[in-house]
Amino acid sequence: MKQMNIIKYCSLRLALLLTTLMIMSFSKAQEKYVPASYSPQEHPRLLLTNGEEEGIKKAIVEEPLKLMVHDAIITEAKKMLSSSPVVHKLLGKRLLDKSREFLRRIFYLSYAYRMTGEKQYAERAEKEMLAVAAFSDWNPSHFLDVAEMTTGMAIGYDWLYQYLSPNSRNTISNSIASLGLTPSLDTEKCNWLKSTNNWNQVCNAGMTLGAIAVYESNPQVANKIINRSIESIHRSMNEYAPDGAYPEGYNYWEYGTTYNTLFLSAIQKAFGDDFGLSKSKGFLQTSSYMLNMTGPTGESFNYSDAGGAARIVAPAMFWFQNKSEDKSILYSQKSFLQMRKPTDLSRDRFMPALLIWSKDVQFSNITKPNTHIWIGQGRTPVALMHSDWNSPNDLFVGFKVGSPSTNHAHMDVGSFVIDGLGERWAMDLGGENYTAIEAQRIDLFNNKQMSPRWNVFRHSNYHHNTLTVDSALQNVKGFASIISSSDAPDSLSATTDLSSLYAPALSSAIRTISIIDKAKVVVKDQIKNSSKLTQVRWTLVTPATVTIIDDNTIELSQHNKTIRVKLNYKGKAAPFSAPAKPTTTYERHNDGVQLTGFDFVVAPDEQAEWQVTFGK
Repeated sequence: MKQMNIIKYCSLRLALLLTTLMIMSFSKAQEKYVPASYSPQEHPRLLLTNGEEEGIKKAIVEEPLKLMVHDAIITEAKKMLSSSPVVHKLLGKRLLDKSREFLRRIFYLSYAYRMTGEKQYAERAEKEMLAVAAFSDWNPSHFLDVAEMTTGMAIGYDWLYQYLSPNSRNTISNSIASLGLTPSLDTEKCNWLKSTNNWNQVCNAGMTLGAIAVYESNPQVANKIINRSIESIHRSMNEYAPDGAYPEGYNYWEYGTTYNTLFLSAIQKAFGDDFGLSKSKGFLQTSSYMLNMTGPTGESFNYSDAGGAARIVAPAMFWFQNKSEDKSILYSQKSFLQMRKPTDLSRDRFMPALLIWSKDVQFSNITKPNTHIWIGQGRTPVALMHSDWNSPNDLFVGFKVGSPSTNHAHMDVGSFVIDGLGERWAMDLGGENYTAIEAQRIDLFNNKQMSPRWNVFRHSNYHHNTLTVDSALQNVKGFASIISSSDAPDSLSATTDLSSLYAPALSSAIRTISIIDKAKVVVKDQIKNSSKLTQVRWTLVTPATVTIIDDNTIELSQHNKTIRVKLNYKGKAAPFSAPAKPTTTYERHNDGVQLTGFDFVVAPDEQAEWQVTFGK
């Protein structure tokens, strides 16, 4: 046993030496943000410094919803006391579910210890961290796994520093360095440094929190990693420009933006500065995107690979509220908290951050939004409309354009969702299960025109609320923006030019979606055909029961509520209806979902126009 300990000690020392050598050679990054002379403050230094617990204690006494969140965390932490530590077991190619569960446990247990002073929580967290420190690796081939594991280790090490024994501190600190920070210096494993998506946000945050936590152990390595991250994270933060729309959608906003705010919070606490990052164009405006991305049903606009999660309580939104004078930012969040069960809240690994960032937010000051349409341009433009936030019959439309070539995108350009009468009538199927698809050896993240990605039922334009021309896929290199809009309360609208998605089959394709008189939704398409006969399919994906009334009318029914989808077109069209079922056994079955709509035949060089109205 003594010999094994010596071997492990030597291995850790060698890893630290290699880290130092690699950091000296991997980059010429300048210390223009954090100087080499920086001396860290005492632990705890991440997110919640010593004594700041009192602010949370005061807030949970004054605010019942905050107390509910606090109690949910403590209750869950008590359940964790009797659980076994996570184990190193891959799911497909990922360790991510284990990394996330580890982070949840450490964040909750460490929070419980700091808020109650009860050592049982610290003891259980120490046991969890030592188990993970003994892993052979944290799966650096899928670096999100490393980043989330490092985040958990950093918080636990920092928050429980005074409790941990010197031996435990050494073991945990060394594992953060050797299993977390060192792999990030391998050029084959850190492509995320140059990416612009959520990987950049999550991995830079994880490495930075790890580096701040163990700064004393190897200041040179920690300093370089922190400076590298501050420089790199600009890439993903630039994606919010110009208005705050997040290219990857609702769930990915919650993932990437939460880590981004953890990053900003951590460097602000540690260095007293976020180095201008929070002023990145569109970043502070992104809270409005998230506010407007859910309808009165509580369901999100789940375009692209974003899942169908409803009513996400997002701790990051409370970070944004501290940066804004707009008291409506948390309108939906307050509502979601009131509707969620404590057991639902405790599934979120970031929930302690909500209490850190909300301690100075007064829920009684939260107001209803006074705008009815939100337009976000950028890589994935969206238009989000609410007819009346004050009405239970609020009509909601989410309209998405952009390009299929964006990370996690589907061929859903021009697609939309509609909520009305408390139901979702036009829906998006959302993303498919990655593990199930990858098990079939499908190149899931290849966005080229002929990629097998588009053979996945949920990914092509055939199964979205958009157009399909001559049974062809949308052009992956095409791009559409919102070219005009109206914020008139009785005539909200947004218009896009879809022409590049359907060229050369169509010479032009313009789509406008409107909410008229707060009572009906109108989808208007204006197309100009090329020089050949063309077939155009107008598709609607719906959870409702479909009844075709006549060539121009489709009736939708669910939960004793009915609306009609009426076509206004001078020519002839053929309505259709079919189950939204894939032919494979490994894809989701989409039970209860129907594809319906209209088929058009457009003559050569014809300019055609039709309107489809959703209403009673």
